[in-house]
This record gives sequence, C-alpha cells and structure tokens, in this order.
Amino acid sequence: MQSDTLLHAANFSTLFVCMVLKFPQIFALMRAKSSSGVSLNSLLLELIGFIVFVTYQVYYNYPPPTYLEYPILIAQDVILLLLILHYNGCLRHSVIYTLVFVGGWRLLTVEKWIIDLAMSLCTFISAASKFAQLQCLWKSKDAGQVSALSWGMAAYTCVARIYTTTVTTGDTQVLVRFMVMALLNLWVLLTVLYYQKRSGSSKKED
Repeated sequence: MQSDTLLHAANFSTLFVCMVLKFPQIFALMRAKSSSGVSLNSLLLELIGFIVFVTYQVYYNYPPPTYLEYPILIAQDVILLLLILHYNGCLRHSVIYTLVFVGGWRLLTVEKWIIDLAMSLCTFISAASKFAQLQCLWKSKDAGQVSALSWGMAAYTCVARIYTTTVTTGDTQVLVRFMVMALLNLWVLLTVLYYQKRSGSSKKED
C-alpha cells in the first residue's frame, strides 16, 4: 500500500512539474526578447529524444502515467522553438522543422526494428542535447536567459521517473536513459548557477 502511494505521488508530482517545467524558460525569453545562452541545437535534439521516447512507450503499451508528461513537454518545447526562431529572425524555418519532425515521427512506427533502434539511440540523442547546452554555456561563459529553475525541475522529474520505471516496467533502456539524463540535467543546472553567480558578482563590482 505504501509503495502504491509513493508511486502515485511520484507520477502525479512528475506530471505536475512537467506541466510548468518550461514556463520559467519561456517567460525568461519573452521578458528579455532574446534567446541569449539558450542553445537551439540542444532544444532540437531534446525534441527528437522526447518524440522517440513517447512513441516507444505508446508502441509497447506502457502504462500511460509513466509517460503522460511527454506530450506536455513536447508542446512546451515547440513554443520555445518558435520563440528562439522568432528572436533569431528565422521564424520561417519553423515550416521545415515541422515537416521533418512529423515525417520522422511517422517513420518510427513503420517497422518494429526502427522504433527499437531509435530507442537504443534515444539516450545518446538526449545526452547530446544536454552537451549542446553545456557547450553553449562554456563558449559564452554566460548563462544569458537560461532558466536554472527549469533545469532543476528537469533533474527532479528524471529522478522521479527512475523510481516509477523501477517499480512498473523495469525497462533497462528507459532506466539508463533517466539515470543519464538526471546527471546531465544536474550538470547543466550547476553550470547555469555558476555563471549566474559569476555574472552577479561582476555587476556588483561594476
């Protein structure tokens, strides 16, 4: 009974956090009217990872509570993508991205081996998205408009999903993905906090 309660709490809290996970980042971009510090490549890779992951879960009829947040995250990432393209003056490219993502999503379920292969690569794709953001931060040495709150919430949801996956499906590929993502999200969070603190100290000295 206690484990069921903890499972429901983990599922509910993850879903709730994911409903607002990208909001701090979205609002930060809208306030600044700039995408400074936010990596477009990271966002695109993250979208690919999300699409592959949720498609895999649906394809194998996994319990909906274990992946319900992903459609919400995808929708929020799409909003972020449109904002970044808008502030970069490349909004027209959104049509191309839409065609590529929809076409790729349809291709995933054509054959079983395709979705299995995509899932085996999903962790590497998602990890690459985090490294792309880290590279952007290291290059600029400035967190810019990157939201530490969004990255902190992302780290929490991965930790919660490690638990829910362990007690439900036990899928090794999914578990490895969440463990890697938890560590990388925490790394990005600490990097953002470091550059934000350094930027704050520089402003005080000025």
